[in-house]
Amino acid sequence: MAAAAALRCCFPGSAIGGGFIRPSSSRRGRHAAAVVAPSREAEPAASLGHRTRVDFPILHQEFDGAKLVYFDNGATSQKPYSVMKTLDEYYRSYNSNVHRGIHALSAKATDAYEGARRKVANFVNAADSREIVFTRNATEAINLVAYSWGLSNIKQGDEKTGATLKYVGLTKEEAPDIEQLKGLLSNKTKIVVVHHVSNVLGSMLPIEEIVTWSKGVGAKVLVDACQSVPHMPVDVQKLGADFLVASSHKMCGPTGVGFMHGTFEMLSSMEPFLGGGEMIADVFNEKSTYAEPPSRFEAGTPAIGEAIGLGAAIDYLSCIGMDQIHEYEKELATYLYESLISVPNVRIYGPAPSQTDHRAPLCSFNVENVHPTDIAEILDLQHGVAIRSGHHCAQILHRTLGINASARASLHFYNTKEEVDVFINALKDTIHFLTSQH
Repeated sequence: MAAAAALRCCFPGSAIGGGFIRPSSSRRGRHAAAVVAPSREAEPAASLGHRTRVDFPILHQEFDGAKLVYFDNGATSQKPYSVMKTLDEYYRSYNSNVHRGIHALSAKATDAYEGARRKVANFVNAADSREIVFTRNATEAINLVAYSWGLSNIKQGDEKTGATLKYVGLTKEEAPDIEQLKGLLSNKTKIVVVHHVSNVLGSMLPIEEIVTWSKGVGAKVLVDACQSVPHMPVDVQKLGADFLVASSHKMCGPTGVGFMHGTFEMLSSMEPFLGGGEMIADVFNEKSTYAEPPSRFEAGTPAIGEAIGLGAAIDYLSCIGMDQIHEYEKELATYLYESLISVPNVRIYGPAPSQTDHRAPLCSFNVENVHPTDIAEILDLQHGVAIRSGHHCAQILHRTLGINASARASLHFYNTKEEVDVFINALKDTIHFLTSQH
């Protein structure tokens, strides 16, 4: 109880203990019941999941009498009350464009927007807040690198555009083969693009080693950290990659905003990705000069409220502590894997927890002779369990595994072992429903 109370003090305006009622709504013809967050007395108040989930009003609802179990966090996370309150406050109290206005609303919005940039920089231990570029999402951040750095630095004959793309296979444990990666590097390699944590396999790559090998042949490194930044401490200076990207919506923040980290020296050497207001210094009839980073890469009006909301999400995560989140999720990951592997005819992809130092709290899996989309649909319709099915934006990986699609259950710190138990029982019922003769 003391731990729960401490968390409550962390988040002014939190829904903890006060209840939060969602309006009734219908989904696919089903009734979504309006419910109140569980009372403090009713909570086990044991795990981090139990102590924090009350801050997420969306989790406290039922569909046809079944409590929602949200296991689709690899696609997007839910948002705490403090983030929604911050967004509401921005639009109610100081909505204005940033940087160029001299009136009070613009000054307040600018301070909050740039304050959010500093929060991101501190969160990933960037050397300077100017090394953080706000983008629409991680996808746009990767495209920014491809166009602003790639088109100027990669030519025909290099190992990317115009000549060669090289792919790394899997080990027998179904983790990316980093020894193969090491062997593929040459003085023709211009950029190495890797995930930090796989959204399918749950495995984590040794980024520091990859950076050392890549820099040894003069190659740059881009890291997709969408599945690591929300779940564990990430230090960009320690990792040493040239570029690192992540998305707000996977780290309890709003959709529509993400960020890219690059060293200030690297960003200063790059051309703009988009043209428009904010990214210019001076405009003449025959030429333009560009602003310094990060403004150079933030053309037009940015996602102001969303960036400020991301700052609020970082406040929330930081108050809990990323070390505490990581340790709890490691425990959840093992419990999920061991529970799921015990279900007959289930095949989980990626290394087992015993085969790796880190397994993310997610499992991509298939059930023999059952389509993953059927599994996801029945879990949702009959049990209120939300998982994902498909290729998870990893078609080549799925082909390498010899499959077209998989089901995926992905957890966050506000999930609990009790929810895993509900999921496993629901999955067993679903398998029986889909495989029995009617």
